[in-house]
Amino acid sequence: MSPYAPDERVMVSPRYMAGAGDRIADVIGPLIHLFGWKAEHDAGNGDVSIDSPDGSVFVDFVPLHPLGRWCKVVHHEPHWEVVFSRQAPLEAVAAFTQALPQLLGDDRRAEQIPVTREPLDQIAALNGWSAGGSSFVSPDRYCRIEHTPEADDAWKVEHVYFENDPLATFTQSTPEHLVGNFFAHLATPVPVERAFADIPLSTRYEHSGLITPVRGAAINPQVAHALAQLWRPHRR
Repeated sequence: MSPYAPDERVMVSPRYMAGAGDRIADVIGPLIHLFGWKAEHDAGNGDVSIDSPDGSVFVDFVPLHPLGRWCKVVHHEPHWEVVFSRQAPLEAVAAFTQALPQLLGDDRRAEQIPVTREPLDQIAALNGWSAGGSSFVSPDRYCRIEHTPEADDAWKVEHVYFENDPLATFTQSTPEHLVGNFFAHLATPVPVERAFADIPLSTRYEHSGLITPVRGAAINPQVAHALAQLWRPHRR
């Protein structure tokens, strides 16, 4: 029996085990409200289409996509596409989409929305991921990012529990610093907040992630979670 009610708020780590979460506003809201990107909303199915002011970038959010690929970013000249699945944590997806205006030269929020410029191998090393050939693997071996420059999907982020549904794919010509921004927010050990019911079943019942309560903690929930990480036996 679960110690948490379905709507109870909890802290979860690692992020790639937490599911998407419910903060879709962080993914598309800043583009619309801070940078003036044009948005069209289909009230019937919830689809949202967003265009950059110069028409060079499109962001489509399709919550009812039959394959769970609910967020797609397309850039023209050069052409590249990025697809995020419903299992990709929205914190990492938002790190990618919120960096798009700077890619187009709009630096108005650069101080509030930092974009990492570190190479992926440094991001991996800082967060305890191991490098092997063309891939980076999480400390628990559940998640990896694979780089295959000659493939259509030059970057692929995979999860062992969702083998047929990558968390994210990035085609050739996708700027590597944007891939790095996503990766940095995916690989960080900093936990994310979720409703317990939104956490994937594999994380809830196979004890592959760490879940701690938000309410009732004697100290800050993030600090309590960090201490629980220290006390938890190391898993591989």
